[in-house]
Amino acid sequence: MLDPSSSEDTGGESEPEVAPEPPGKAADFSAAKRGAESRADGQQRQPAAAGASSGQSAPPGGEEEERRERERMQREEEDHKVKLQIYVFVLRCIAYPFNAKQPTDMARRQQKVNKQQLQAMKERFLAFLNGETQIVADEACCNAVRSYYEGFLKSERVSKMVQGGGYSAGDFREVFKKNIERRVRGLPEIDGLSKETVLTSWIAKYDAIYRGDEDMRRQPQRAHMSAVSGLILSKEQLYEMFQQILGVRKFEHQLLYNACQLDNVDEQAAQIRRELDGRLQLVEKIARERRYPKFVSADMDVLYVEELRSSINLLMGNLESLPVAKGGPDFKQKLKRSSMNNSFYELGDEADVLSKSDVLLSFTLEVVIVEVEGLKSVAPNRIVYCTMEVDGGEKLQTDQAEASRPQWATQGDFCTNHPLPSVKVKLFMESTGVLALEDKELGRVVLTPTTNGPKQAEFHRMVVPKNSQDTELKIKLAVRMDKPPNMKHSGYLYALGHRVWKRWKRRYFVLVQVSQYTFAMCSYRDKKAEPQELMQLEGYTVDYCDPQPSLQGGHVFFNAVREGESVVYACDDEQDRLLWVQALYRATGQSYKPTPPPLSKTAKGRAGSKKAASPISLGPSQRQGVEELVAASPCRFDHARLFTVLQKQTLQHRMNDSFSCLGWFSPGQVFVLDEYCARYGVRGCHRHLSYLSELMALSENNTLVDPTLLHYSYAFCASHVHGNRPDGMGAVTMEEKETFEGVRSRLLLLLEKQITHFRYCFPFGRPDGALKATLSLQERVLMKDITTAVPPEEMKKLVHKCLEKAAGINYGQLIEYAHMTVDVEVDPEKRLEDVMRLGELVIEVLQQNDEHHSEAFSWWPELMAEHAESFLSLYRADVDPVLRAQALDSWNSFPLFQLLNGFLRTEPHLCNGPFHKHLQELFVPLVVRYIDLMESSIAQSVHRGFEHETWQSVKSLTNNLAGVPLLKVPSLPLSLPSMPSFSPPAWMGAPRDHTNGSATSDDLFWKLNALQMFVVDLHWPEEQFAQHLEQRLKLMASDMMEACVRRTKSAFDAKMQKANKSTDFRVALCVCTMLNVLMDAKRHCSTLCVLDTGQEQTDKQWQQYHSKIDVLIDEAFKDMISSLVSKLSAVLDGVLSKLSRYDQGTFFSSVLSFTKAGMDMADTYITFIRLNQDILRDSINDELYLEKIFDQWYSSSMKMLCGWLTDRLDLQLHLYQLKTLIKMVKKTFRDFRLQGVLDTTLSNKNYESVCNRLALEEATVAVKAGDALQGISMRDSDEDD
Repeated sequence: MLDPSSSEDTGGESEPEVAPEPPGKAADFSAAKRGAESRADGQQRQPAAAGASSGQSAPPGGEEEERRERERMQREEEDHKVKLQIYVFVLRCIAYPFNAKQPTDMARRQQKVNKQQLQAMKERFLAFLNGETQIVADEACCNAVRSYYEGFLKSERVSKMVQGGGYSAGDFREVFKKNIERRVRGLPEIDGLSKETVLTSWIAKYDAIYRGDEDMRRQPQRAHMSAVSGLILSKEQLYEMFQQILGVRKFEHQLLYNACQLDNVDEQAAQIRRELDGRLQLVEKIARERRYPKFVSADMDVLYVEELRSSINLLMGNLESLPVAKGGPDFKQKLKRSSMNNSFYELGDEADVLSKSDVLLSFTLEVVIVEVEGLKSVAPNRIVYCTMEVDGGEKLQTDQAEASRPQWATQGDFCTNHPLPSVKVKLFMESTGVLALEDKELGRVVLTPTTNGPKQAEFHRMVVPKNSQDTELKIKLAVRMDKPPNMKHSGYLYALGHRVWKRWKRRYFVLVQVSQYTFAMCSYRDKKAEPQELMQLEGYTVDYCDPQPSLQGGHVFFNAVREGESVVYACDDEQDRLLWVQALYRATGQSYKPTPPPLSKTAKGRAGSKKAASPISLGPSQRQGVEELVAASPCRFDHARLFTVLQKQTLQHRMNDSFSCLGWFSPGQVFVLDEYCARYGVRGCHRHLSYLSELMALSENNTLVDPTLLHYSYAFCASHVHGNRPDGMGAVTMEEKETFEGVRSRLLLLLEKQITHFRYCFPFGRPDGALKATLSLQERVLMKDITTAVPPEEMKKLVHKCLEKAAGINYGQLIEYAHMTVDVEVDPEKRLEDVMRLGELVIEVLQQNDEHHSEAFSWWPELMAEHAESFLSLYRADVDPVLRAQALDSWNSFPLFQLLNGFLRTEPHLCNGPFHKHLQELFVPLVVRYIDLMESSIAQSVHRGFEHETWQSVKSLTNNLAGVPLLKVPSLPLSLPSMPSFSPPAWMGAPRDHTNGSATSDDLFWKLNALQMFVVDLHWPEEQFAQHLEQRLKLMASDMMEACVRRTKSAFDAKMQKANKSTDFRVALCVCTMLNVLMDAKRHCSTLCVLDTGQEQTDKQWQQYHSKIDVLIDEAFKDMISSLVSKLSAVLDGVLSKLSRYDQGTFFSSVLSFTKAGMDMADTYITFIRLNQDILRDSINDELYLEKIFDQWYSSSMKMLCGWLTDRLDLQLHLYQLKTLIKMVKKTFRDFRLQGVLDTTLSNKNYESVCNRLALEEATVAVKAGDALQGISMRDSDEDD
């Protein structure tokens, strides 16, 4: 992983003054490889070239183009040569890693979204919103998806981020999740449905929309290389990846793979040892010649050399810690870094001497017995079997077989420590005699196998007992002896040395690897586990040598030479000698590579008869180019420069794959880069500085890079340059310091730009936490050194400057997006609409900043508030001219105030801020003027309305105008229309709720309520002015209501004075309307004239004023009810006056006694009562006040009847009087009971007195006149006259 702990500063010991070794004739290799590809083109170009040469002369422009083309091709050729050389080093890092491993703890990267996928997402979401999909969703979910589509998917910032490869599918899903979480939090609680369930359901619908109509039945295709780049890769996958990274063709890889012998583990280990030895020699040369790079301090020379030696010793320790048993191309990378001491390995350490017990070997033998031939002395039906043993150990036996078919194919497995073991196989015949103690041996064979022996079964002649007839007895068997991992080569050689093998004789030799750096040449005898003699190969140099005529035995010779010792070897075959020299060359780790002597003609003939099958035929120049690439010494190259190229190409490849990596390498890429740096001595500071440069170049090109990654690399470089590395102080070169300062300056500008453009560099807060990490990195870069913290004021000042610039940039982008133009000739209403739309966008921007970016700036909340105020101040410059251009009495700007104030009052950092106060200052005069005009308009409408009032109820008006639709306005809208004549427009007429009040009163109450609701909806932020407005409107409502009550009372009194007192009297509908007006006034008084509880408690004067209005309404209502009841009672008084003419002793009584009087008077009065009751019941709204009227009417009637009868206690009632009164009393009682008058009121004392008197009179008449009452009685009866 690319963090400060992932790559140690191992130091680059490449000689500063030594130029990189050119590949030399590697150009022939790469040119020859492209020769076959360009032959066809060349054949086509030849005629054209010939035609051109036959002309007069080529134009100068053509020559210049050809020269440029040649230069371009030459540059490409040179670049390809460099990449091929880098690829050779990368191949070795992958084939035999011993320092790094592929990290498994890296964050898993998601697939990034490209432009085509974004367009497909837009189409799918639009189809869902248009109802073209089968996905069912409720209205709230559809609104959430619509908001996501309009605000996020269609955003230009999202398109730019997708184009830069910075958005993954997970980012899109997280933004939607955050949006719906905010929405769901604002929803009301629903019983039985939790908000978590709603969230889960909406997320599931999002996933369904995102997938669209993709065919899930499609067969999965083979994963592309970029699709698996985030996984742990095998060696073959790593080879393929870096072929793509470095532009290496497949056949070039095959040639280099074979030339480097990557499948030979021993060769790779030997190559590492040669590289480390060369690096040690170079370090010693640098120290000896004092050819150091320029350091920031003069005393770092020794430290630099110690770093180089320490890094090499660490690599030697890592290599030494690897198990020797490692081998094969399929070896899984399970290596770990070694923590051994820096002085782990030193050349010439005499204490490291091998003993014979250190080179013990372990072998596995497989003995397979197939069949026996030539068995003639045994009867066919006899039983035979074989036994086998190794070095006199445990015996194994085959199955039994008949002598006619002695076949087994039985395998026996053995283990031994002897390089030359003894294998005995015996053939037995089973004895059938009773006294036979053991079976009869028919033959035996003794073999001495080696690891180089044949693996197939062969016939071997068996040794038979004396006098046996089976002289041609043979056994077919196979002995397979496996080669242990630490046994590198073996065979028979002649040897002669000074200290060991002092006699020239043929011996069996084994090349044993004890550890990564320790090899031994051992000679063995038969049946011996320990070597007879051994020679440790440390410090020896092996080479071919000429034949030695004085030595008898062997045809071809080679030797191993060391100071004070020389050993000569000989074998019988040239191929065997070649294998021995190669094995010893890898074991000694010598820098000199032995070259075989030229073959003789006979040998050439024999070699030429064997043609090696090669998939690619190489010419001499191609072969030489490959050999030079492979044989180039790594110590001669500037690996810092080569690694910069490798890392740049790797980063470009990573950024172009299908993952949203944000600059992070894949595990396989990290592994190879770590191994390259450790193996070839690339300094960690140089690695991270070049990495920072590439990442910053990507960021400057609007490609999204994880700031955490920049932070890791910068922190490593800063700790190195400032001498505060966790592993101690290291040598710092002037080049590193200068490069670091340049990177730091460049990084400061980049970070300042990103913070300034935070809405566009990190749109919608994605990637998660990136802006916060950028601010943290900015603070880290501002530090002068690694220990001195940045003063908080300095960081705050920088952030303030960035946010101040950001306000102007964001507003400019918003103006461009809204297509706003400043043109004074445009209609003011159109300009106001544009400003309204711009205000909505401004609020959306501020809300997005608060939702997605405020957390990153949580250390400086006041700076975000200042940024918002700066942003709003730019908007203010556009708002003020538009508001000044509005007409004087135009109220269309109130929606703008409510829009802005509704947002600002909920923001704690912006409420009553500079812009908010300026907004209030702009609208205070407008609100005051509007209220003044509305007050004047309402007062005028009340005055004119009551002057021309017909007192017809609104209900009767609407019933008469059933075909005319009247607009109902439940609440005052935001945009109040102009009132040139200070009167509300027609559409603002009183809402028709089918009440029984008058048109004037209903219009008054609705206007007062609408005006107060308008002020409430303004939500004026300043408490004092808001209280002032409320008190003023309440006072105005009280005054208007008082005038309405007095006008109504005056009209009622006038109407009552004109009413007659006969039974023809009917309560006029206008009287009921007046009563309803007072009832409405009483009902609206509690809302229109009452302040908040807190204000009323603090304002005693207001309490007195409000109680005065209540008292006025109550007294007026009381007087009106009393007047009405008096008028109704006056009718009864007239009826009783007519009945008085029948009083006993009067003149009219004697006259009227001779007339036949009916019940017309009683019927007329009962009709009067019933009709007026129905009128009152239908026309009066309030049941409570209606009951009061009926109660008082009934009580007054009974009192009047009781008084009339009391005046005639001494007189007996006339029969007509009695009949009329009985009927009137009974019907009155029943009618008022039906109207809901309570029994306590109905059966009062007056009623009981009247009933008693009438009952007494009824009894008297019954005694005197019998049936004179004609069935009329005070007794209860169901009959209805």
